[in-house]
Amino acid sequence: MPQLRKRCVPVPGSCLVLIGMPCSGKSTLGRLISKKTGWAWVDTDYLLESWWGMPLQVIRDRLGLDGFLSAEEEMISSLKSYRTVISTGGSVVYSPRAMAVLAELGRIAFLRAGIETIKMRLTDHSTRGLAVRPGQTLEDVFRARSPLYEKYAGLIVDTDGCGPEKSADLIIKWLRK
Repeated sequence: MPQLRKRCVPVPGSCLVLIGMPCSGKSTLGRLISKKTGWAWVDTDYLLESWWGMPLQVIRDRLGLDGFLSAEEEMISSLKSYRTVISTGGSVVYSPRAMAVLAELGRIAFLRAGIETIKMRLTDHSTRGLAVRPGQTLEDVFRARSPLYEKYAGLIVDTDGCGPEKSADLIIKWLRK
């Protein structure tokens, strides 16, 4: 008869956290790195949708920007993961509390894409649940967040000229150091 074991306690620093602007490659690389390492993969935007039971844009519309950022922070703060690739929402860097939790969970890689690349990839702003204040442009958000991403990153990967396979391999090599 099989014996039940105590649940493993997550080892601090045992995850990989991907941060960056929307459309920088966090979900694409998260899935790919998960396949290559055998680790679990989670996207915090999907977790937020699951937690609230509605699409990200509806959450954003109902809660307003500040409420949305609080909900994101609360959900991130509840994460308990081990050997997991965590793709975050782009606005997570606005919360020092959430970033402290993520830093405790693992190493943080910033997927940096230029504003022109992001504009090209971001086809429909209206359904993405973007954390943008009224009157704020995508360029404004890019300028505001870039220093925050760099502040928290242990590794910066420029995804503009680097395909997903090469980017994933660079991150995995860094992770194994």
